[in-house]
Amino acid sequence: MITCKGRTELLKMERATWIVQQALAECVAACRPGVTTEEIDRIAADGIRKRGGRAAFPGYRGYPKTICASVNDEVVHGIPSAKRKLRDGDIVGLDLGAVVDGYFGDAARTAIVGEVPADVAVLVRDTWRALVAGVSAVRVGGRVGDIGAAVEAVAKEQGLGVVREYVGHGIGTALHEEPQVPNYGPAGKGETIREGMTLAIEPMFNLGTARVRLASDGWTVRTADGKPSAHFEHTVVATASGPVVLGFGRYSAEGLVTGVPGETEYPVPAAPQRGEPAATTGEARV
Repeated sequence: MITCKGRTELLKMERATWIVQQALAECVAACRPGVTTEEIDRIAADGIRKRGGRAAFPGYRGYPKTICASVNDEVVHGIPSAKRKLRDGDIVGLDLGAVVDGYFGDAARTAIVGEVPADVAVLVRDTWRALVAGVSAVRVGGRVGDIGAAVEAVAKEQGLGVVREYVGHGIGTALHEEPQVPNYGPAGKGETIREGMTLAIEPMFNLGTARVRLASDGWTVRTADGKPSAHFEHTVVATASGPVVLGFGRYSAEGLVTGVPGETEYPVPAAPQRGEPAATTGEARV
């Protein structure tokens, strides 16, 4: 069942997603050569806990960690490990969720470690562009397929593979709610978007084939051809005025700001020491 949220519920989701974005910023800042994905996981756990949230992923369907850290050809659901050290030229998809008063927030970013080849930089850039396009397609009275069509159009420009087996989703009092939000069209199909619907929109693009495979750990999803993959995600609410991305102070008791936050609106933490959480300068605005 699809649920539409009211202001009180959305303020809780704003807070939960704000916590996610702050913790994610600390994780992104820590993505340097020699840092392990286990260290990134500890930073994520500390970042959520110190802001009064509860990590959404530990124990979810048996998942063992706080964050998903998917390196290079890992598409999603990479399990952090003390044995996995980041290297110059890696990209790492960081997916994180938190809960506040029973309401979830979910977001993802792909971090670049050092210098990467030009085609990998384009992959990351265009996956971000697809997130912007997908969020911008959220319109009350429109269809969920409009979102996927907008995302897919960006991939087609560069010949990138659009992952079809894993999709975005509704979110609220559960991490995954209806409807599913594919990263492909056609437009004009799927559920009608209603005011108060909350959606986790998350493009996953591959540099090569769209095909993926599940690793032996039962969680990590890899590209079938071993080429890199990138992933970004926002939690979004559909309003009569347009889409509002949660977690950036754009939804508050005083009003709302529609559209997609620019790169300068992401929190920028102080550079952390290895394995230590960073001090984020942003403060909660709700």
